[in-house]
Amino acid sequence: MNFDSAGGGEPESAEGATPLSRSPRIAARQLEARRRILEAARLVVAEQGFAAAQVAVVASLAEVATGTIYRHFPSKASLFSEMLRQVCHRELEVVRSVLDNADLPASTRIADAVRTFVDRALRGGGLSYAVIVEPMDPDIDRVRLDARAALAEAFARAISDGIDSGQLPAQAPRLRGAAIVGAFLEAVVAPLDERPVPADIRDSVSRETAAFCRSAVSGSTAVRETSG
Repeated sequence: MNFDSAGGGEPESAEGATPLSRSPRIAARQLEARRRILEAARLVVAEQGFAAAQVAVVASLAEVATGTIYRHFPSKASLFSEMLRQVCHRELEVVRSVLDNADLPASTRIADAVRTFVDRALRGGGLSYAVIVEPMDPDIDRVRLDARAALAEAFARAISDGIDSGQLPAQAPRLRGAAIVGAFLEAVVAPLDERPVPADIRDSVSRETAAFCRSAVSGSTAVRETSG
């Protein structure tokens, strides 16, 4: 998924979910309504951001009653939290798929994953800005923090694999995994002020950020893992 396109097949959180009817036909309608609601929420946030997004606008775009949304999601925060969770899950899966390419050296996989994420984020426009930059309600922001932690863990695992195989020097995988995520998220903030981001800027930012992160894990400086 690009930040600005829909996807499917991700596991939905049980939080706020309405128990489905035993009737297969009704259950299918409920699932379809939920899908439309979440897709509409994504489009509204991409256009207006989290702060300005209104449930009534989401309902209109999804062609459902406002009350229908609250049967699926008990609050505005739970609706946008689930939408954000799906967006973050798709991006995490893309990053993992690049990092898991065992045919490439560890440093190359890490650089490719960074470049892929940055390019997709810069293509994502308003949704990327909302997801990465915009202040959020604390309940929604918890989803973002969890997503950052999952990305950091994915990079830490790739770094650990590289150390174990002798492809990378000794270093603190968790520390550097978190630093990589912080670096590429910060790198997209300023470019996302200009939307759409021009192709040459996308290429430059993604290439330079990937090179920076590759150097960060390939250097000879060892760092001891710290506790706490």
